[in-house]
Amino acid sequence: MPRIDALAPNAEWWRRLFAAIDAADTARFLEFLSPDAQFRFGNAPVMVGHAAIAGAVSGFFAAIGSSQHQLLNTWQGKESAVCEGEVTYTRLDGSVVAYPFANTFKLRGDKIVAYRIYIDISSLFAAAH
Repeated sequence: MPRIDALAPNAEWWRRLFAAIDAADTARFLEFLSPDAQFRFGNAPVMVGHAAIAGAVSGFFAAIGSSQHQLLNTWQGKESAVCEGEVTYTRLDGSVVAYPFANTFKLRGDKIVAYRIYIDISSLFAAAH
């Protein structure tokens, strides 16, 4: 059995995770999550399991033009990881907005079992100025 620290997020893991998100690739994103994972984006309700998470994530991807994440810092513990960064969204009308974010992860091996996104996107779907 691999050591937990060998499975812990490293620079490549973070790169692949956010590449899947920025590619709007729901299936590839789900590969990072355990089948029973919990997922919460901002103040939205917690989604549990791949089917519920896939529906929410796919719906969000369809509601935006694109995203581009820039990681600024990452930290990890034995069964947890945290990151902070800035995400730039291109809206469907072509306008662009950027937001700071922080994500926390509870891990089981190399899978995320609890994924929490702390971000305020209240203006994302507002009319562009």
